[in-house]
Formats: sequence, structure tokens, C-alpha cells
Amino acid sequence: MTDVQSNSQPSASRPTHAHDDREIESLEEFDRVVASGGLAGYRVQSVDLTDRTFALLSADTAESVFLGCAMEPDAAAKIRAGGALVFPPVPGLPFDPYRGGLYGPDELFEGLADGGFDATPDARTYRWYQETKSDGDIFASMLRSIHDDAVSDALDEHLAGAQVVGIMGGHALERGSAAYAGAARLGRRLSRDGLTVATGGGPGAMEAANLGAYAAPFEDEMLDSALELLAKTPHFTPSVTDWAHAAFEIRRSRPGGGVSAGIPTWFYGHEPPNAFASHIAKYFVNAVREDGLLARSNAGVVFLPGAAGTLQEIFDNATPNYYESRGEPTPMVLVNRAHWTEKLPAWPLLQALAADRPMASRIALVDSVDEAPDALARLRDQAPS
Repeated sequence: MTDVQSNSQPSASRPTHAHDDREIESLEEFDRVVASGGLAGYRVQSVDLTDRTFALLSADTAESVFLGCAMEPDAAAKIRAGGALVFPPVPGLPFDPYRGGLYGPDELFEGLADGGFDATPDARTYRWYQETKSDGDIFASMLRSIHDDAVSDALDEHLAGAQVVGIMGGHALERGSAAYAGAARLGRRLSRDGLTVATGGGPGAMEAANLGAYAAPFEDEMLDSALELLAKTPHFTPSVTDWAHAAFEIRRSRPGGGVSAGIPTWFYGHEPPNAFASHIAKYFVNAVREDGLLARSNAGVVFLPGAAGTLQEIFDNATPNYYESRGEPTPMVLVNRAHWTEKLPAWPLLQALAADRPMASRIALVDSVDEAPDALARLRDQAPS
């Protein structure tokens, strides 16, 4: 009976520790927890423990879980015998399915300078996804699911307590255009207003908004200079490498930019992530990414002109607003009257949907991007009807 209990699977319903955080995501956290009394009930994510064998041999690991942690074989055997569940690292992958934090631009674009974009972890992960997404291998699909769940967990931790405003818009918007500059000014203004900008993390309007957030701590002229430099490489085709190099040139010349979130997907992996989002939550499953981006935009969403993807996002966001029972729908601002009433007439349909609902007082249509921050602020301050 004792042997069965000591090797039992950790319980998902085990009460949390007093500090309400059972996740260990770094060696510093690991050492602190071990010094304070043991690892029982903790979840250790993707920490290299090969130099912590003595600690593992002596620590209480009952009902703990080790996710992708490298360790010596005798340490792994001991903690399993002590009641831990061990998921070993998966060799040969271009990504870590058990990662404990979000990506950064430097990580996803590592190797860009020497081998071009094709040599980067982002490109190699996309190739792996292309090779495995249709082969029916349950192991590959499980790894994708574990990865996306780990990214969602890291994103929630990163955004905890933040006022997040989503900025949606077309991926085809070119650097050097007036619309790109407007999206960048929008990201800068919202960041300076104390909001956390979140985008789909890709090129076009998404990159522009993340660029604006990056530029927020600097003088206004910094953004003007960045826009001028980026205009020389207007699109990620024909060369993603050249497109990315231009962004990293700005990051190198003006380090320490503002923070923002980018939430891209390898489902559209032919489109690279942009390098101006400080924290990147990249997913394999696009549906999880789309829903997660909108659901976390608790301070509102600004919809810039776009095509099918942006149109889908408008109504993906409108649906929970329509059914919001507490009278707290998320503010929605649509930018460019002609685009959303004539070219793609989403605004009349959105108005019809909102009629006699609390969301009616939380939607707005403005003519220019420079009006969007004030419109968003009014909607946030206004009580739902």
C-alpha cells in the first residue's frame, strides 16, 4: 500500500501552497523553493536541473510534476520513486513544448544575422508544423497542444493585472504608408496612456502598433526616424530576412523600448512575427490564438481597416459582448467610416446586433485613427445602457 501511494499520480485537486504559485520556471525559483522546505506539489517547467542532483535526491517531491526538465538518470529515478510525475525533454524539436515563459524577438529570430530567416527557430518550427500537421501522429498533435497550453499559461501570468487593449488590422499594410504610420501613432498613444497594447503579432498593422508601443518611452522624433528607415523595406516579401533586419536595426540603435504583446500563429507561419512586440505568445492553433487575443483585451479593441481576418475578429468580439449578462461589454472602436460602412459594411450589422443590448453604448465608429484613443476612453468611462 505504501509503495502504491508513493508512486501515485499527482492530484489535480491538491490545494495550492500558501503563496498560491506552484510553478517553478527558473533555477532561481527552484533553489528558493528547495531552501524553503521541498518540492512537494510543485510544477517545474523546462528548467535544466542537471546541476541540481543533490537537491533532487534530498528533496520531498511527493505529487510534484517535472515538465521537460533535464536531469541525471539517478535523480529522475529517485523523484519518480518519491511520488513525482516526470515528463522528460523531447529531443530533436525546434521548440520547447513545456516552456515556462513567453517568447521574445531575439529568441524567435536567433540566427537571423548568420543564416537568414530560414535558420531561425521561428522558421524551423513552422517547417516542423508543416511536416506534422497532417500526418495523423498523435504524439505531434499532443506536443502542439502542450506547447499552446504552456504559452497560454505564460500569457496569463504576464498580463495579470494589466489593462490590455487589442489592436486589429490588416497584415498587408505596408511600411511607408500613411495608414502604417497612423497605426504606429495609435500604439504609441495607447501605451503612453498606460494601456498594454496587444496585437496579432504579425506584419502590417500589427507590426505598426507594436512599433508604436516600442517607441512610447522615447521622444516623438524617434518614431518618425523609425518609420523612415522601415519604409525602405516595405513588405516581408520578397525577403523576410531583409524585412526583419530593418526592425532589428531599430532595436539595436534604440534599445529599451516600451513593452507590448504579440500573439501570432504558425498556422499562418508564412507570415513572420514582428520584432517590436516585447513579449510574444506564438501558437500552433489559430482558433486558440484568436480567441485568446480578444478575450484578454479587457480594456477594449480597436479595429483598423482589414479584410477577412479583421472582419472575423469584429464579430468574434461582438458575440460575447452580445451575450454579456453583467452589463460590462468590452469597448469596440472601428476606424475608417468608408471602409466599415461601404467596402466591408460591418458597422451597420454591428449596430443592428447591438440594438437594445448593453453593448450598444460600447461601440463606436470614427473616421481617422487619431480619433480612436479618445473614442476608446469615452467608451470605457461610459456606463453600459
